[in-house]
Amino acid sequence: MIEIPKWKIACRCAVSDGVPRRSSYVALIVGTILNLINQGDAIIGTGSVDWLKVILTYFVPYAVCTYGAVSAQVGQVKPGTTGEAAP
Repeated sequence: MIEIPKWKIACRCAVSDGVPRRSSYVALIVGTILNLINQGDAIIGTGSVDWLKVILTYFVPYAVCTYGAVSAQVGQVKPGTTGEAAP
């Protein structure tokens, strides 16, 4: 039996089983709260918006949530299997 490299399993997990949807929801909620905290003055009109910070503020929670989900799924894969997560 051919063993699939962990990076391939991780990439497959990152785009399957609802991971992108869950990560997007988390990023939307957490990113919005963090943007309100960090750029509140720009939002109410007394400052300028730093668009790079806005993008990063949404990207970081997405990446962290995706990493957590993928690492949990990869941890469930038994060595020597085809990469399907254990039930």
